Amino acid sequence: MIPPESLAPEAAASLRNRSCLVLGGGGFLGTHLCNALAALGARVHAFGRSRTEAAVIDRRVHWTAGEFNDIAALAKVIEGQETVFHLISASVPESSNRDPAADLSANTIGTLHLLELLRSGGVQKLIFTSSGGTVYGVPEHIPIKETAATDPISAYGISKLATEKYLALYHRLHGLDYRILRVSNPYGRYQAVHRRQGVVGALLHRAVTGEPLEIWGTGDVTRDFIHVEDVVAAMLSAHAYQGSHRLFNVGSGHGMSIREVADSVERALGRGPLERNYMRTRAADVPVNILDTSLIQRETGWRPRVDWEEGLADTLSWVSAQVESAK
Repeated sequence: MIPPESLAPEAAASLRNRSCLVLGGGGFLGTHLCNALAALGARVHAFGRSRTEAAVIDRRVHWTAGEFNDIAALAKVIEGQETVFHLISASVPESSNRDPAADLSANTIGTLHLLELLRSGGVQKLIFTSSGGTVYGVPEHIPIKETAATDPISAYGISKLATEKYLALYHRLHGLDYRILRVSNPYGRYQAVHRRQGVVGALLHRAVTGEPLEIWGTGDVTRDFIHVEDVVAAMLSAHAYQGSHRLFNVGSGHGMSIREVADSVERALGRGPLERNYMRTRAADVPVNILDTSLIQRETGWRPRVDWEEGLADTLSWVSAQVESAK
């Protein structure tokens, strides 16, 4: 849990007694965000298809189960809200390429319906979690700045980028106040370990259960891993931000190959070499993605605080407890 004192005073103050709706509030990021908002004194309503298995949501959070494409259900939960955090995504990069039309319908069209409801409902602010790992595509320069070219190689990234553009349009046409966070690769407690997204949790789970570590490609694919608590702190900082920037990268600013992650997992477990299975390279994987986070640090004072080894050990502790309880 993010201690309130670790946030800038204005970030905490901007949320006290504020009505906040978290779309995707039962998921990995959503659970952590809901708990942080409740701890800061916000009135929190979470909406989503289901809650993440074994996640614990603060008892002060009101929960509504529903589908993102159910416009009537969305309209009901939006009523009376001041801020909406949009964390819902109906796909992952790999699966999105198998059915781009379905990805477009579920994510982009669904968000357009949401924006119409926000406009008519008088919601004051929207915070959207985009994807710093996919919207840029194969980068020309590392680390990647917010001003870099955006050429996604997955339908998932295209949908995220389209949503960003529609937010800018609704700001221009209707005055919608919004902030976009292009988040790199979050990890931590409550992350689903069986989805094809979230390599840290997946590797830890396979290591704890004695299965070979699955590594896509050669293991040289490099990603920017950031602890979920740092991501939530960035969301809260973006909410309080009053400046002119609408778009921020959120990451650690450091790259780590999948092979290096596997090495870290071995060290965290304190065991000898673990068996590794190398799988075919996935078409949606860019070779390297490391974000430049100087803009959000300069504008809001946010910076990543959770050390990689400490964050990994905490995630391992949680994964181990889940495996043990399932026996």
